[in-house]
Amino acid sequence: MAEGYAKSGNQWAVGYQSWRNVAAQPYVSDTHGARYVNNYANDIGADNYSQFEEAGPSPVGTVLAKDSFTVNPNGKIGAGPLFLMEKMEAGFNADTGDWRYTLIMPNGKTIGTTGGKGNKNVVFCAECHLGVEDYDSRFFLDEEYRVQ
Repeated sequence: MAEGYAKSGNQWAVGYQSWRNVAAQPYVSDTHGARYVNNYANDIGADNYSQFEEAGPSPVGTVLAKDSFTVNPNGKIGAGPLFLMEKMEAGFNADTGDWRYTLIMPNGKTIGTTGGKGNKNVVFCAECHLGVEDYDSRFFLDEEYRVQ
């Protein structure tokens, strides 16, 4: 999957798998197409994000990545999109809580980036995440899937 995402040229799509994965195992995320996902956080945001509901606002420069995949009834695995959130400076975009969202397909095609090409294709990301504004627009995985 990572090889395909890297074809996008997005700096975060290269090497995100070396970041801290706060998920003890892949889990199904209904909000990400009922796909299995992992939750990665870069060095800037990993300690904060690992505090889950106890975390305060994310530091500027935090990048969260969710790679995704499906498993069909025959056990065949199919790569899904890579979902990225990057905490930007205050004033970047009030409508997104100052997060930049990017959606990258398994072949490396970027579907959209907040404030960039395909912006309208990631508006739904911000709208959904603003539902957890009290947590700086971050959803947290269920406790049973968290790295302890």
